[in-house]
Amino acid sequence: MTNTNIFTRIKDSISADLHDMMDRKEQKNPIAALNQYLRQSEQETEKVRRLIGRQHKLKEEFTREYGKAQDLADKRSRQADIAAKAGETDMQEFAWKEQEEYQARADRMKASRDEAASELETLEQKYEYMKHRLKDMHLRRMELMGRENVAHANHQINKVVDDASDQSFSKFEEMERYIEGLEHQVNSAHYRSTFDSKIAKLEKELNEKAN
Repeated sequence: MTNTNIFTRIKDSISADLHDMMDRKEQKNPIAALNQYLRQSEQETEKVRRLIGRQHKLKEEFTREYGKAQDLADKRSRQADIAAKAGETDMQEFAWKEQEEYQARADRMKASRDEAASELETLEQKYEYMKHRLKDMHLRRMELMGRENVAHANHQINKVVDDASDQSFSKFEEMERYIEGLEHQVNSAHYRSTFDSKIAKLEKELNEKAN
């Protein structure tokens, strides 16, 4: 599989619409599904990073081989001129034949180097796009997690409020009855504790009136 095909597959995967992905994943836990999708995207992005590293090395190797072949071609060209001036026809022909071989190799390596450099530039540009896209998805996950937290919090708040509204009147009524009971007990105890003194006071007043 060529680098272009691999990158096309990876790019298609990274560029997939998040909403479509969420629909295909387990709806009961969309954040977990999104986390899994991001891990897969990070793995694909890492693959592209390694491919770019390999492309760098290939470009360097093509550059070295081009330099070697061109140096040898230039060397044989100078040697052919020397042999021609010396009248050494056989040596001149050998040098020219070698020069042609080295020059053909140099031209091939130069073309391969230029092609590798062009592909490398394209890959690096797309890799930067992938990293930006991945960063955007991480930020999108943060936004979704924030919304999920708020939704859960509101759910808990509503649950507490609903439960309270259902039970609030009965709780208040129960508390009022309890307080009324305490007040009755206190009032009864106070009445009993003062009953004897009140009777004694009434008896004294009656006696004074009788005298």
